[in-house]
Amino acid sequence: MLVSNNWQDYKILKTSKGMKLESWQNILLLRPDPVVTWDLGGFDDYKINAIYYRSNSGGGHWENKLKTPESWIVNYQDLKFLIKEMGFKHTGLFPEQASNWDLEMDLIKNANRDIKVLNLFAYTGASTVACLKAGASVVHVDSSKGMIEWAKENVKLNHLEDKPVRFLIDDVFKFVKREIRRGNKYDAIIMDPPSYGRGANGEVWSLEKDLDELVKLCKELLNDNFLFFIINTYSTNLPNLSLENILKINFPKQNILVDDLCLPIQNSNLYLPCGITGRITNE
Repeated sequence: MLVSNNWQDYKILKTSKGMKLESWQNILLLRPDPVVTWDLGGFDDYKINAIYYRSNSGGGHWENKLKTPESWIVNYQDLKFLIKEMGFKHTGLFPEQASNWDLEMDLIKNANRDIKVLNLFAYTGASTVACLKAGASVVHVDSSKGMIEWAKENVKLNHLEDKPVRFLIDDVFKFVKREIRRGNKYDAIIMDPPSYGRGANGEVWSLEKDLDELVKLCKELLNDNFLFFIINTYSTNLPNLSLENILKINFPKQNILVDDLCLPIQNSNLYLPCGITGRITNE
């Protein structure tokens, strides 16, 4: 398993009965997590700022128990990220991805050449920030205007707005196909596709149906001596071995690692599974 254990501003304090209690810069959020199938008691001993409640009809809402800011900042190493209470229990950041940020930054810093990164389904831009910080140029693609604006805020928060970054609101499939036609190439690709989604113009995305084709297309965008290709997924319908098979078929000569992303749970020897990642490198 790949454990993101270098956090100081983020901690999982306790997990029990389908819920996880997290500290985000000392602001405590309690939210559902379906992988928490064990019972370690309740959370009454903690001063919780906000709890996310699911709705029987789908979705849900946050309920603030204590005064909670509309947004605040968490730090990871020398990176900064803006946090907010979002619909469907999210905060705008996935802390388990820190192990990928570490890898991305290390590979870029040690490449000894200019690195051009393509970040697909790029969300609020954590990997964009990490890659810019390490010295790469980044093309950041997401179908949500709101997420693009949030990513721009994260870039400014890290004083990287003068670095070479392009933000594009676009459907990932259409963008990748256009880049192939244009003959553009990249040294690294990062993607964090949802299980299901819609593009900027209503295009439908299904991970199980479309991932293999997208990987094939992305391979055409990579330079022969590309640095890395990283795929993250949170779908329970895509086992590790299925992702590994897709990557082995498309990249038979490269180094491939597929593993669980995890976070440590405080004051225990337990780890919380948080999706899977596939890493392809030429080194």
